[in-house]
Amino acid sequence: MQHQKLPFKDTKIFSPFFLDYISEKDSLKQFYGRFPTISAFQDQIKEKEKNFPATSRQILKEVLTAQYVSLTITEKVSRNIEALGDKKTFTITTGHQLNIFTGPLYFIYKIVSVVNACKALSDAYPDYHFVPVYWMASEDHDFEEISYFKFNGTKYTWKTDQKGGVGRFDPRSLKEIIKELPGDVSIFEKAYGRHEKLSDAVRYYVNQLFGEQGLVVIDADNTRLKSLFKVVIKDDLFNHSAKQAVETTNAALSKAGYSTQVFARDINFFYLDNQVRERFELIGDRFTVLDSEVSFSNEEIERLVESEPEKFSPNVILRPLYQEMILPNLAYFGGPAEVIYWLQLKGVFEHYKVTFPILMPRNFALVMDGPVARKFEKTGLSLIDLFEEKNYLFNDWVLKNTHHNLTLTKELNTVKALFTDIKLRAIEIDKTLDQLVAAEGQKAQNSFEKIERKLLRAEKRLHTDKLRQIGEVKEALFPAGGLQERSDNFLNFYQSDPDFINKLLLSFDPFDFQFNVLSYPYNS
Repeated sequence: MQHQKLPFKDTKIFSPFFLDYISEKDSLKQFYGRFPTISAFQDQIKEKEKNFPATSRQILKEVLTAQYVSLTITEKVSRNIEALGDKKTFTITTGHQLNIFTGPLYFIYKIVSVVNACKALSDAYPDYHFVPVYWMASEDHDFEEISYFKFNGTKYTWKTDQKGGVGRFDPRSLKEIIKELPGDVSIFEKAYGRHEKLSDAVRYYVNQLFGEQGLVVIDADNTRLKSLFKVVIKDDLFNHSAKQAVETTNAALSKAGYSTQVFARDINFFYLDNQVRERFELIGDRFTVLDSEVSFSNEEIERLVESEPEKFSPNVILRPLYQEMILPNLAYFGGPAEVIYWLQLKGVFEHYKVTFPILMPRNFALVMDGPVARKFEKTGLSLIDLFEEKNYLFNDWVLKNTHHNLTLTKELNTVKALFTDIKLRAIEIDKTLDQLVAAEGQKAQNSFEKIERKLLRAEKRLHTDKLRQIGEVKEALFPAGGLQERSDNFLNFYQSDPDFINKLLLSFDPFDFQFNVLSYPYNS
């Protein structure tokens, strides 16, 4: 596999906010603890080692052991779960929704990123043990976002009336989609056919794909884990501390010239039960579950926190804090939007005296199979050209490869000079003629631009085959104009190359913030 890299900035797909973060701009340094370099982990380890309780480690180890009890696991996974009870063991985490059939490619890229980060840290800090963790967003209730995936250009959608946290959904009706899929999908037949909860099915297939790498999957929709979060639940219900912290940070970000994307509420928890995940809101003196008949007095909700903490599901503001309170975690891998919203949360972590994780951009990639790589080679385009908008790419290629002069710049400049002269002569006679001459000049300019467009269009017709080839490459790598990794499924490559994930593991460097372009070999 050929491997090339592009600077993030050159791709023009990342926001200035994200680019400022990976460039270590001074304007953002107050919003995070340590920048993602291998050397930064030395102090991160020391800080987390001091403030992560041994009791939390023990609970985490016992919960994970129970969650894996029905799975056949590798020695690496078993060893990693056991090691979490040791104060010298730390996690590197990524989180993602429970998209059916793994969803888009970048889910796989996230996990490869955390696995490789643990390998790099193990080499740098041999006295410590590092465990890659996938945090399942099992409590998320946005079913629409996980209900479909695209495979070989076809969109497959799961239709179900189930509601609430998606991790609790029964996945067995996915067998109808499995029947439609080409190729070997036995891993999903077993995952969805043998498990009554979507979270268990996802743990199964992620373990099948990454068990050899020692990846540990956690489902935090758990009573014992939520018990570790009781203090925060109560504080948020009664004191609204998170809202105050986030608003202060958002104001500071705004002052520094950055737009914010998440906003805290007075209460940052949902009520979670079977088929239900609805927001809490204080209405009068009652803690009311929206769109329901359920409400609680102060005393009742305090008792509920103590007796059934699993019924409190943190929103986007407090989920990261929950993660960092139950895991001995050092770093979090996310995409650009995730990294940006985590920067809004440092004040929340400071309030609760929890170590803020190092924010790591996940790896990004574009993968060309053999046929696409061959077509791309024939186009004569550069890798950077691929990131341009399709029509711009067509026009640019034609202008660079035509034997004709398709621009009327010289002629247009002559006409502009002519109308400038006419305008000066006209206003000497009558100043009111100024607008008339300007309008006629604009008409002439518009006519020249129209002729240019027609010349370009005519030239394009002379290069139909080449432009079709460019269009096919562009559509294959940027489906519907978007990034391949946000549309295509890993099965597009995995079915024809079972070694696909291993190739990603060999190619990605989690500490090299560049865009990866991977190309399969082809016969000329």
